[in-house]
Amino acid sequence: MAEASPDTLLEIRGLTTGYGATEVLRGVDMAVGPGEIVTVLGSNGVGKTTLNKVLSGVLPAWTGDIRFAGQRIAGQSAARIVEQGLIQVPEGRKIFPNLSIRENLELGSYRRGKPNRARNLERIFATFPRLKERAGQMAGTLSGGEQQMLAIGRGLMAEPLLLILDEPSLGLSPLVVEEMFGLIRKLNADGLAILLVEQNVVQSLEVARRAYILENGVFAMSGASADIAGDPELKRTYLGL
Repeated sequence: MAEASPDTLLEIRGLTTGYGATEVLRGVDMAVGPGEIVTVLGSNGVGKTTLNKVLSGVLPAWTGDIRFAGQRIAGQSAARIVEQGLIQVPEGRKIFPNLSIRENLELGSYRRGKPNRARNLERIFATFPRLKERAGQMAGTLSGGEQQMLAIGRGLMAEPLLLILDEPSLGLSPLVVEEMFGLIRKLNADGLAILLVEQNVVQSLEVARRAYILENGVFAMSGASADIAGDPELKRTYLGL
């Protein structure tokens, strides 16, 4: 296969994978460019989590190719993928509740970013003042929104080239969801490429440049977010709006 375009940070071609004998992703093609926010939308059970798992090296690809920053990462270990700068903030936060906020953040630089740990920690605290105020507090005592901030901060400690956010608005109040999407805009304005995997259709389309709609293991539609948001037939057929 030809090398990925220098304008492409993440490139997926013909990806299939699944569990046991069950195929979940059935030939997926997508790309994320440097500095882009791209969103993958779809309801529960369509393959979003499976896509994240295979991108992170937790689940092997059956066929197809995945390239990140010009390098083939299909078949690489999860640790090696993290070391290259593809960082995922998983659904459900997955923080360490019995460790402090500071300890959770420091663990984010375990595989990548360790030489700049102190500097990055100050940057995270500047972005999330509430975390700085409570740096010694046990993470499990934080609210849902604060835990999500911590999870994102932990991901940023690894100096990502691409940050995958898996359902960052899940279970949060509307006010905190607004705050979360504001944060996503700010991180992107600072140059960070983001792959946003979400069920929150309206706000995801507002924040992303391009969108892919996942349905039954394939991308049923893709294009500019503004085009998808403005097409009533697409919204009715694929997004349930």
